[in-house]
Amino acid sequence: MNIKLIAIDLDGTLLNDNKQLTDQNIAAINAASEIGVNVVLCTGRPITGIQRYLKQLELRNEHEYAITYNGALAQNLNGETLIKHTLRFEDYLETERFSRQVGVHFHVDGKNHIYTANKNISPFTVGESFLVEMGLRYRTVDEMDPTLEIPKVMFIDEPKVLGKAHDQIIEKFGTDFSIAQSEPYFIELMPKNVSKGNAVSELASRLNLHMDQVMAIGDQGNDLSMVKAAGLGVAMENGIDAVKDAAQFITATNNESGVALAIKKFVLEV
Repeated sequence: MNIKLIAIDLDGTLLNDNKQLTDQNIAAINAASEIGVNVVLCTGRPITGIQRYLKQLELRNEHEYAITYNGALAQNLNGETLIKHTLRFEDYLETERFSRQVGVHFHVDGKNHIYTANKNISPFTVGESFLVEMGLRYRTVDEMDPTLEIPKVMFIDEPKVLGKAHDQIIEKFGTDFSIAQSEPYFIELMPKNVSKGNAVSELASRLNLHMDQVMAIGDQGNDLSMVKAAGLGVAMENGIDAVKDAAQFITATNNESGVALAIKKFVLEV
């Protein structure tokens, strides 16, 4: 196959359950980059949350990119922004207010910090702060800066709590926002038409590539759009059924270096 771009999800896909890159995945990615294939990490995290992994890789192409915030931003690794879609402050006010109505914790991903107006901060918000290496700030709604760039907002809570509010969130915001559930305890809202799939398509176009030259690898609902959009969609064995059903190939689990297996099979052909 003539794969020229590999779009790879991070959590549950490229990383094992210990949030680590395996030696096999590092070797396969570096080998693909060495022969001129663009490797694009595609994640719901901000760029700060993937820097440690980029340092472990030896990407050799002249232009390398990362898609962050589930497609709201695309940047080259020098920090230049190629794609940017942000929410309005009015969107923040509306979604934050609704989170209180349905009794679900809520936070905002800014460019440099995570913000929450919840006095009893969710442990999932604290965990997210550590995971993506961004500072956590408590701010009441009145204290929030109306000029803050907001790529996404997150309803975040225990899966049972979030599950009860799921349908209400979809009914309320499904028409005017792009919604992705990346984990059982996250529901993420981005600007309308933002998705990993759309961002990968736009980036491929900028690189003068056709989507049949793209392989996308993922495991969760926020990966579904890019698995569908790519010429070759690959699902992780540990992925949800919807991603597996949409994929042309199911690789091994994230703990078994499934990314490396797919790259070897379809890109390196070994």
